[in-house]
Amino acid sequence: MIDTISNTVTLRFLAEPSDVNFGGKVHGGAVMKWIDQAGYACAANWSGQYCVTVYVGGIRFIRPIQIGDMVEINATVIYTGNTSMHIAINVSAGNPRQRERVKTTHCVMVFAAVDDHGKTVPVPKWHPETPAALEMEAYAKKLMGLRMNIEEEMKPYL
Repeated sequence: MIDTISNTVTLRFLAEPSDVNFGGKVHGGAVMKWIDQAGYACAANWSGQYCVTVYVGGIRFIRPIQIGDMVEINATVIYTGNTSMHIAINVSAGNPRQRERVKTTHCVMVFAAVDDHGKTVPVPKWHPETPAALEMEAYAKKLMGLRMNIEEEMKPYL
């Protein structure tokens, strides 16, 4: 479901047997694919443009997802730059016969909006309007600072 009024996209589906890993749970790679799809849908919907993944950071697998679980992925714009969007991704899952979902995975992704020639283009500015949204924007800004430090540390090895 894409909510065209807000900055959020929610995807829901059942975890299938083809998603299984050697331990009998959903493969982490399948979860990362779902995260990328939800993040892209959110970024493209917000910007109205084709978007490319620039960064995926701090992916945290909290709990395994069982085959047959109802999976819900919430992707939310939490910060916008001139041409980029920070998207918080939360994955939750649970028995489809029950309403309870448990958080299984979290990360933040950065997407850039691009034109038909691959050049970045401006995106609409997102303005936080609630205390929770302000907190998420501060979180995105803090992560930006941490990424700059990591990139500086990595320069000799690139």
